[in-house]
Amino acid sequence: MSDYPLINDLYSKDITQEPTRAGFGRGLRAAGESDERIVALCADLTESTQMHLFREAFPARFIEIGVAEQNLVTVAAGLARAGKIPFTSSYAAFSPGRNWEQIRTTAALNNQPVKIVGSHAGISVGPDGATHQMLEDIALMRVLPNMIVVAPGDSLEAERATQAIAGNGKPSYLRLARDKTPVFTTPDTPFEIGKAYVLREGKEVTLLGTGTMTYQLLVAAEVLSAQGIEAEVLHVPTIKPLDEETILRSVKKTGRAVTAEEAQAAGGFGGAIAELLSDKLPTPVKRIGMNDRFGESGAPTELLDHFGLTGEKMAVVIQKFITNVPRYHQW
Repeated sequence: MSDYPLINDLYSKDITQEPTRAGFGRGLRAAGESDERIVALCADLTESTQMHLFREAFPARFIEIGVAEQNLVTVAAGLARAGKIPFTSSYAAFSPGRNWEQIRTTAALNNQPVKIVGSHAGISVGPDGATHQMLEDIALMRVLPNMIVVAPGDSLEAERATQAIAGNGKPSYLRLARDKTPVFTTPDTPFEIGKAYVLREGKEVTLLGTGTMTYQLLVAAEVLSAQGIEAEVLHVPTIKPLDEETILRSVKKTGRAVTAEEAQAAGGFGGAIAELLSDKLPTPVKRIGMNDRFGESGAPTELLDHFGLTGEKMAVVIQKFITNVPRYHQW
């Protein structure tokens, strides 16, 4: 068993659910209480991104930029250069989707501690459709030098992650979802930038999840267990930098790896794991995510099921992978 604290009713149909963006709102307000250098800037989506909690608590430290995402991060970079710790928020489709060049040049290149918060990421945005379902942001942000990339698993972790990046002194990207997702951690569950966590121990395959997909992998592991397959589940909330030690230790034990992300499988989290393993421990890898296509309009649960990103659907894919692909053993 893992010693990572999880809730007791992990697989209950009545599991508590809350959007990760709600945790961000609470975390930003708490960070603002601890450090007066923290300022917040929004692109006319203050309530949607939950930045209104900070605005109400610290109106003098909040700036409404308006629908001008490129200006959003440029102003933030200037504030960072002046000694502030700026958080910017918008939909991920617009930031980093629309202003990636400004993030690259003004924040990452100059290594300024600008915090880019991309809300409403992934296909679970739902009815807004493909234009607003940002699937490429993980790939875009993890290639930037100096950039930290974090995708919290639930709202409680989002709260902790927000406070963590507030004090890390680095440009950072925080990826958040719109819809309610299961809260599987507890107030005592640890979070540290750059750390991955073993949520469930196993020996036949390592399942690596980031963001809200980690919970779906826990469900998949439970389904597989009923079939006699013991899967190890790793939660990887920090996509960059990766916790290489924890990941390699697990994959060396199991000899196979499966990644899951609510994003493009190409170049994203799965790509990061594949790169690590090809360099240091060549291992069969199955990447689950969006496969070279855009999303569609629909209810979040319908879309996750349609694109095979539920625990039950992923369990079928993982079982076939285990059956058809031999384990790699490093002698």
